[in-house]
This record gives sequence, structure tokens and C-alpha cells, in this order.
Amino acid sequence: MKKFLLTMAAILVVTPAFAQPTVVDPNKQDQDLTKAEADVRITEFTTRVNTLQSELDGLNAEVNTMNQKMNQLVADAKKCQDDIYAMLGATEADVRNFRERLGRIDSRVSEIERMSQDQRNGDIRREVDSLTLQLNAMRREKLAVLPEFYNKIIDIARRINGITYGQKTYTVGTWAKDRDCLWNIAGKEQIYNDPFMWPKIWQANTDKIRNPDIIYPGQELSIPPAGPKSDTELRAERLYYRQRHMAARRVATERQAPVDQQDAGSGSR
Repeated sequence: MKKFLLTMAAILVVTPAFAQPTVVDPNKQDQDLTKAEADVRITEFTTRVNTLQSELDGLNAEVNTMNQKMNQLVADAKKCQDDIYAMLGATEADVRNFRERLGRIDSRVSEIERMSQDQRNGDIRREVDSLTLQLNAMRREKLAVLPEFYNKIIDIARRINGITYGQKTYTVGTWAKDRDCLWNIAGKEQIYNDPFMWPKIWQANTDKIRNPDIIYPGQELSIPPAGPKSDTELRAERLYYRQRHMAARRVATERQAPVDQQDAGSGSR
């Protein structure tokens, strides 16, 4: 019995089978740790570093995947752009040239906008007419439909109209109640009292009116000062009637019957 007790005591002394795990106070400084506590802290730090490294590797993998997707999207966008240019029969050089020409018009309009009314003499007014012609010519080019240029051209046209025509406006009513079309608006006594002046309203609002036969209730139209039609307005009017005449002839040919030419502005919709 005595021998058995001695043997068990020796085992307990040599191998503390139920030793409690070492707990380290997080506020305890490193230099104050015991060896066991230092080992525990090192193990904790190592585990944390390994965990963070694993998370970093996962994030890096996600970044690489996103970069691959982004590169693919860029390539797809470039191909789409090239396809659009090909449909328009244009090259990147053509687009750059169009952008530069539009930029020059935009810059000059901005300079004129900053001038006082006294500074806007006859030469400036003639230059504004020239800028209008240049802008209208660019609007007829195929590249004008590109998103980069479409809204920009409309904005420049609006600003030119502001320089040319001032701030007098007219809000379009309904056809049922007001019989508003460009012809009838121009014929109102408070406007021009002359329906033949409708091209002046059209050209003052090309940013809002794509087709002079179609205007919409609620549109606020700029009204140019009364006076003779400008060269730009006369050219636009002649082109309008020529296109209407050609369209009427095509319809007449298809139907094999005469078709009467309609007047501008079939009414607000």
C-alpha cells in the first residue's frame, strides 16, 4: 500500500494531468509576462496574423477577379465603340476632329456670353450667325448622334439662342383649347401677329423642337424679337418646305393620288 501511494505521488508530481490553461491579462505589458504567458500571447498573435493573411489572400483573389471583369468590360466597351464608329463610317481621328470643332464653338459661345450687351455689336452678331451655321452643319453630321456630342450640341444651341433672342418666352398650351402650333403662336397678337414668322420661333428653340410640326403642351419657348427673318431662319424655312414637298410627292406616288402640302405645326400634342 505504501509503495502504491508513493508511485501515485510521483506520477502527479511529474505529470500535472489537470493543469489549468494559462490566461493572459490583455492589459499586461510584454516585458512583464512570464514565459508561459509570453508563449500564449505569441500563439494568439500568430493565429491572428494567419487569420488576417487568409482574409487578405481572399480579398486579393476578389480584386483579381474584379480586375478581370473590369478589363473585360473595358474591352467590350471599346468593341462597342468601334462597332458604332464603323456603323457611322467614322474613325477615332474623325471623332477627335469633331470634338475639337465642337469645343471651339463652345469656347467662343462662352466668351460671347460673358460680354455685355454693348459689346455685342454688329460684328459679334454676325459671328453668332456664323457659329449657328457651323453648329447646324455639325448637327447634320452622323457623329452628332453620339451620346458624347448629342446633349452638348443641344446645350450650345440653347445658349446661342439666349444670346440672339433674349429671354421673352411663351408656354405652349393644348391643341384642343389653345390651338397652339408654331403657325398659330406666331400669329398671336402678343407674339408677331403674323403666322408666317413661325420659323423664327422654331430656330430659337431647336434644342426643344426637333420637328416644327410637333410641339408639346407645357413647353416654354423662347420668342425672338419681331423683325425680318434672318438668313438662318429663311434657309431653315426653305429646307422645311422642300422636305415636306418631297415627302408629299413620295406619298402621292405611292398612292397614285395628289397630296396637298400641309402647313408647319399641325398642332401641339
